[in-house]
Amino acid sequence: MDFIRTIDSDDEKLSQKSTKKPSNDSEEAHIDPDFQFDLSEDPFTDLLQFNQSQDVVKQISRPDPVSIDEIIERRKLRQANAKRKRDDEDDNEDDNEDASKPASDAESSSDISVAGGYQQADTSEDEEEEEDPLATSDEGSLESDSEQQKSANEEDNDLSDGSGVETQAEKDRKAAFFDSEVPQDNHTSFLTMNLSRPIQKALTTLGFVSPTPIQAATIPVALLGKDVVGNAVTGSGKTAAFTIPLLERLLYRERGKHAATTRCLVLVPTRELAVQCFEMGSKLAAHTDIRFCLVVGGLSLKSQEVALRTRPDVVIATPGRLIDHLRNSPSFALDALDVLVLDEADRMLSEGFADELGEIIKACPVSRQTMLFSATMTDSVDELVKMSLNKPVRLFVDPKRSTAKGLIQEFVRVRAEREAERTALLVTLCKRTFKRGALVFFRSKKLAHQIRVVFGLLGMKAEELHGNLSQEQRLKALQLFRDGQVDFLMATDLASRGLDIKGIETVINYDMPNQLAQYLHRVGRTARAGKSGRSITLVGEGDRKMLKAAIKNSVGEDDVRHRVIPADVLARWAKKVNEVKADIAAILQEEKEEKQIRRAEMEVTKGQNMIEHKTEIFSRPARTWFQTEKEKSKAAAVSKQGHESGATSSASKAVSEDSSKPKRDKYAGLSRRAKRRKIALEADKESGDSKVLNAAIRSAKKAARPGKMSNPPSKSSTQKSKVTSQTKSAFELDLSGKWGRGEGIRAKKGDAIGGMGKRKGGRR
Repeated sequence: MDFIRTIDSDDEKLSQKSTKKPSNDSEEAHIDPDFQFDLSEDPFTDLLQFNQSQDVVKQISRPDPVSIDEIIERRKLRQANAKRKRDDEDDNEDDNEDASKPASDAESSSDISVAGGYQQADTSEDEEEEEDPLATSDEGSLESDSEQQKSANEEDNDLSDGSGVETQAEKDRKAAFFDSEVPQDNHTSFLTMNLSRPIQKALTTLGFVSPTPIQAATIPVALLGKDVVGNAVTGSGKTAAFTIPLLERLLYRERGKHAATTRCLVLVPTRELAVQCFEMGSKLAAHTDIRFCLVVGGLSLKSQEVALRTRPDVVIATPGRLIDHLRNSPSFALDALDVLVLDEADRMLSEGFADELGEIIKACPVSRQTMLFSATMTDSVDELVKMSLNKPVRLFVDPKRSTAKGLIQEFVRVRAEREAERTALLVTLCKRTFKRGALVFFRSKKLAHQIRVVFGLLGMKAEELHGNLSQEQRLKALQLFRDGQVDFLMATDLASRGLDIKGIETVINYDMPNQLAQYLHRVGRTARAGKSGRSITLVGEGDRKMLKAAIKNSVGEDDVRHRVIPADVLARWAKKVNEVKADIAAILQEEKEEKQIRRAEMEVTKGQNMIEHKTEIFSRPARTWFQTEKEKSKAAAVSKQGHESGATSSASKAVSEDSSKPKRDKYAGLSRRAKRRKIALEADKESGDSKVLNAAIRSAKKAARPGKMSNPPSKSSTQKSKVTSQTKSAFELDLSGKWGRGEGIRAKKGDAIGGMGKRKGGRR
């Protein structure tokens, strides 16, 4: 009798497989009849998922990051042990006292001890009042800064909301600079855009049905090869708007081993935004053979060199690391670049990236397509001329630079006498109302780290994201926040641009930014892609100008609200925050000591490597940069100052200064000799003799150069050149026509023309 094997019997056989010998009988493969393919989800999700922790390459010479969570836990453990020890001592004292003592007296004594503990904490706080660990970087000079920046903020707000009156000259410049012919096709579906089937399949897999307004306006224009300047609100799909036409053009590229080259470059200001663009591009190109490469700082330099050596089709990079590869990677160049894309272009065109962007533009061919996108992009011709755009098409879906439609803005007033309670206000909001999925923005990296310690001591799960962290720590913090393992993310403006993190329900501004564009980027991290969200901003007395600008640029009046926190609740949490101030200072000091110890260990390891591998280390070619260290530090200082002050760009300042000051004479400040020389040069230029003089100077310099090492001169020619050089100078020999062809020398009366005539005396 034949037995039918069931699933349960399969499990039993599998459990006894190790005890039985394998049989020689060949059995047919069994297929599970209940197996089904799950077509509801993306089948390439597992293949395309970007695992940040695996892509980080640790270097032995770099010290391991100090974990603030471990320090907080050690601090809590020591406090718990000390408290347990005090309780044991109190119990022993109570046993020795008279048993007939009333209970009320015992209660009153315990109350006194607790009060004494609070008083002791308060005195220790007064002792450390000189350096408050929770003091903001701008508390002391809040009013003075606001007074100094009043005019700058007013000018910035007028420019940002488009209320500035344009002159007729500016309108004429824009009309001549931008392309007036814009396609008027209204696409309501991706199917009507004539996209290839692999891209249509990827869009269907990702769930993209109908294009957003910026996508419907950009994709047809970009497919025509025109330059684009795009503006749309945050979360409107600008990444897909420039990625889809890139992929469509690359599908028709020349293929083959010798035709492989980098054809598209996407520049972004931050590493996290580059990782996000890399993920989106990889998903859209899942059904094609187009290869992407991520080139950002903080990741392995050697692995990026290996990837660039294979000549990927699209490179997504930050400016600093890209210039490093352009100068120090011999096999990488941008000679065959077809498309250049700048995401968050207004930040890239600012003073902080101006020098680096100019260096990259020099390496790109002139006959390229350039696309610029940002949520706060302006149509300033002076800024766009730097990009060498060729009649760009202006696609401003959101010209008024407003917030998203589903965003509810709430403002909490912080009075002048309550500035020291900002931390308590933040803790109260996060403890009572916004308990998860909150992104908190700070003005400084130091303050973000301090508040992260406060949240850790109060039992709130939080991570931080700013420039003082390593790339591994930054990617790990983002991943933990995305996965919901932490409820709060303390960040600086590093995370304000472009990041699309699902699950952000609330954005909290610990302090109001100095620029309206900065505020719009911050609150744009929520209420993305048509969803709803909420922003909370703590507004001080010096932030009224920015508050008015934010309310003016909101979509609806009903979405702007004023939140009031009860005074008793705020006082309770302010008391708890004051209690942990001593612990905060101790934790920060312990963290500083651990960092110094690990830095010392790293220096010791570095010294040992220098001794053991000295020959190998010094044999490597030194890495070069287009700026000196002094120029780099100066550019960084200018960028930081402009970011903190919120002033207008240097270009607009220069224009205003030039218009206000009278023009100087072109000969002003020159000596009489220099003035005569300049006048003579201008006269020669007008008469046309400047070309002759320049040619004579070039030929004289060429004759004075040493000969090539590959072609050593003969002995006779060397002796002859010595004799002639002793008698006449190089410039005199050049004028006499004995060296070379005498290019650019003035003709004399009687000279032969073209070697056909004869001079006086019968000589040719």
